[in-house]
Amino acid sequence: MNNRIEQLQEFLKEDSNDSFLKYALALEYVLVKENDTAVNCFLKLIKDDENYVASYYQLGKLYESLNEVDKAAETYKRGIEIAKKMGNKKTLLELQEVYNMLLGIDEDEF
Repeated sequence: MNNRIEQLQEFLKEDSNDSFLKYALALEYVLVKENDTAVNCFLKLIKDDENYVASYYQLGKLYESLNEVDKAAETYKRGIEIAKKMGNKKTLLELQEVYNMLLGIDEDEF
């Protein structure tokens, strides 16, 4: 197994509530193409900490790479809602941009 994955799992044994570690672990699974495990890690992170907004972006991108467009769109929309609620403008703009790109919305048309 990947050394970084093992290391992150060890860190999580020490602090199982650390959202950053959960996020980093999910990203490592994406890197090694363990997509089902990565999806499950992101979903658990969102369930445990819905305000960790970066997870919506990464999970949406992963769904896109798996050609699961509806799940990607749903994930981005939920992330947009959370980012708005939190006042996180940077992540809100990033999520809105990938959501619009996914749906083929050209912002210049408005």
